[in-house]
Amino acid sequence: MSKFIVQGGTRLQGEIVPQGAKNEALQIICATLLTPEKVTLHNVPEIVDIIQLIDMLRAMGVEVEKIDDKSYTFCARDIDLDYLRSEDYRRRGARLRGSVMVIGPLLARFGIAYLPKPGGDKIGRRRLDTHLIGFQKLGAKFDYNLDDNYFAIRADSLHGTYMLLDEASVTGTANIVMAAVMAKGETTIYNAACEPYVQQLCRMLVRMGADISGIGSNLLTIRGVDNLGGTTHTMLPDMIEVGSFIGMAAMTQSELTIKDVSFENLGIIPMQFARMGIRFEQRGDDLYIPSQEHYEIETFLDGSIMTIADAPWPGLTPDLLSVFLVVATQAKGSVLIHQKMFESRLFFVDKLIDMGAQIILCDPHRATVIGHNHERRLRGTVMTSPDIRAGVALLIAAMSAEGQSIIQNVEQIDRGYQYIDRRLNALGAHIVREE
Repeated sequence: MSKFIVQGGTRLQGEIVPQGAKNEALQIICATLLTPEKVTLHNVPEIVDIIQLIDMLRAMGVEVEKIDDKSYTFCARDIDLDYLRSEDYRRRGARLRGSVMVIGPLLARFGIAYLPKPGGDKIGRRRLDTHLIGFQKLGAKFDYNLDDNYFAIRADSLHGTYMLLDEASVTGTANIVMAAVMAKGETTIYNAACEPYVQQLCRMLVRMGADISGIGSNLLTIRGVDNLGGTTHTMLPDMIEVGSFIGMAAMTQSELTIKDVSFENLGIIPMQFARMGIRFEQRGDDLYIPSQEHYEIETFLDGSIMTIADAPWPGLTPDLLSVFLVVATQAKGSVLIHQKMFESRLFFVDKLIDMGAQIILCDPHRATVIGHNHERRLRGTVMTSPDIRAGVALLIAAMSAEGQSIIQNVEQIDRGYQYIDRRLNALGAHIVREE
């Protein structure tokens, strides 16, 4: 197990390039199973979750070639379906949340898929109902072995249908779309997630020969085709990393330029940081964050306290609420952070309270933060990263704090942020990794 030793109180300066989008890459890599032809992917982030998924596909029989640090080719010509019942596959799938998205492609192409209950962050209930109900509507049947947490999904053939998703699940939408692209007839998915990463997946599938309309909306229409071919695809920059760097600049009173952010795909993220009082300039496709001694949270027009809550796209992604919460600890004013989707994601605030932050945890979903206005710095402490996003929020807190902090279990951060210690040290941070 690794830990970060962080010396706080250092201002950063310089330019940083966001990695390729983790959540997009998980979908796109699974989609390579839909065709026996070669698929070339660029801007693939070299993070633990992605490396584990690639290794799992290799074990399934996919020919994977690493072209350079950010590019791979995938050729799923020969898939070992017997491997899907092996203990090795069970072990790999159980430790990776993104493994659930192999079901759609395997079901579409081979009519059968197996999956252990997937792993990932321990941030509360993350059910698979949306995925499985969607597959059932397409004609699949599934069995769940309660003793070993193992799913078996089968379909002699998939048939297009109309479905209204019970929630606008991103991974659920992606999985169902991948299953439907080779189903017979027309599939209509209403209340589909429409995040940029889902749009990216749909556009890639269209280049492979799929027939999908309504991309970018919550109503997708898919007309099944017999087979798909190869293509080339480039991942968007990771919007979560962009948001993390904006928050980091504000907390450490740093001057940063975030390069090549794909501004049109950031949605409401820049505006929400502006409501926190954080200034930025869009320079082409770069974001310039000037050094600010103070930033003040806006209030609503009637004078009531600002509320920042997550919502399906184009609302604010829940993956950034941890960052907004920690940034609020040094703002002028107060804010209510409302994490609607996951009931355990705010439990890391006890460590921020230990550091001197003024936070009231109202319930598992809501926390009120009273900012210090940079008049009183947080104190260094020892803490453990509970999940990817809380981990980077704690890292931001440690970088702004007075004295030394130790963050344990940084493997959680490594799952979503590529070489984060090296990249931040290049900007002036003092982060030492110890095994």
